[in-house]
Amino acid sequence: MLQKAIVADPHHHDAEHAPSNSVFGFWLYLMTDCILFAALFATFAVMSHQFAGGPSGKDLFEIQGVAIETAILLFSSITYGFAMLGAHKNNKGSTLFWLAVTFVLGASFVVLEIREFSHLIAEGAGPDRSAFLSAFFTLVGTHGLHVTSGLVWMLVMMIQVVRAPALGERELRRLTCLSLFWHFLDIVWIGVFSFVYLASVI
Repeated sequence: MLQKAIVADPHHHDAEHAPSNSVFGFWLYLMTDCILFAALFATFAVMSHQFAGGPSGKDLFEIQGVAIETAILLFSSITYGFAMLGAHKNNKGSTLFWLAVTFVLGASFVVLEIREFSHLIAEGAGPDRSAFLSAFFTLVGTHGLHVTSGLVWMLVMMIQVVRAPALGERELRRLTCLSLFWHFLDIVWIGVFSFVYLASVI
């Protein structure tokens, strides 16, 4: 009787295998994040020459160090791509290895950023020194917080991959959302590197 009821209900199969809207919903979230960063970039553009008699970007920024940070973060996008390739092949070992490599690279980026902030504050160039530095710390710090959130998410995903008997649709969907987030942060950082650092030292 139950089997007949299932067959008789044409919507049962569709409900059981209904496509998830998670990825689409995550795209919507990224659009709101775009608005956030656009506002921060606009604020920095307005404040970029408000030094209040303090140091400018040309006095403070070491492009070589920032270039290393940039290379690390961009390379982490490549390694995450390898993790997704492993996931689509249902290769848990490969997926976990490349997620771990991506995590190390992302953590290295955050450590370098914290070191830069600490050095600036020790030199008396903290966020309270001028409008320029307030805008700088807010923009770059917000990006750093996003990267840190991505690292926490990545740890959770690694645990889920370990516990999953196989990499099914649910795991792939979650890895895809994290992939969108991680690549989005790379794009934002390219804007930070070009618009904040390079433009400030020219």
